[in-house]
Amino acid sequence: MSEPIIAVESVTKQVQDSTGTLTILHDIGFTLAPRQSAAIVGASGSGKSTLLHLLGGLDRPSAGSVRLVGEELFALDPAAQGRLRNRALGFVYQFHHLLPEFSALENVAMPLTIRRMDETTAHRKAREMLEEVGLAHRVAHRPGELSGGERQRVAVARALVTSPACVLADEPTGNLDRENAAKVYDLIVELNRRHNAAFVMVTHDPALAARMERRLRITDGRLES
Repeated sequence: MSEPIIAVESVTKQVQDSTGTLTILHDIGFTLAPRQSAAIVGASGSGKSTLLHLLGGLDRPSAGSVRLVGEELFALDPAAQGRLRNRALGFVYQFHHLLPEFSALENVAMPLTIRRMDETTAHRKAREMLEEVGLAHRVAHRPGELSGGERQRVAVARALVTSPACVLADEPTGNLDRENAAKVYDLIVELNRRHNAAFVMVTHDPALAARMERRLRITDGRLES
């Protein structure tokens, strides 16, 4: 049996507010297999995005562990964490977070540039990914020259250009109209299968969640069994 891409064990997240200690997540545990897809669902404020941030090493748990491709994420120093994230994860957010001064090609190549890949190879791989998302004709355009759906497709290409083991997506279609949301979601699912990556998505959309293999429902910071 293959090792899980993500293994979460007894994860709790607490923060301090004016009333004392607030527990956002309580004793969360689950595993995600290679190429498996999962939707994190629940009411607003239930802890969905907090959990996704912990999976991506963007926040630290108060207790418990997160293993990513077999490595204990929070046992690593910040530099090693960054290298592991760059190697194993891709991220797609509700807002595309593209760099406005760079072209679509340069934005998609950015994770490869961070890896110190030579520019020629990085741009070739970025161009191939943009072709896969149907934007071969837009490689030289900057984000301000693209539609909302096109910008999000560039963000998807950027997430997958490194061939990550897992893509983490936080409401990736939440800022789009229904038609563009459906197109971007279909694209994510197809590319995820084609690239053999696992996929974890936070969504409020029950129709999108229903298309995932698993649904992880968070209620008041607790994972329902």
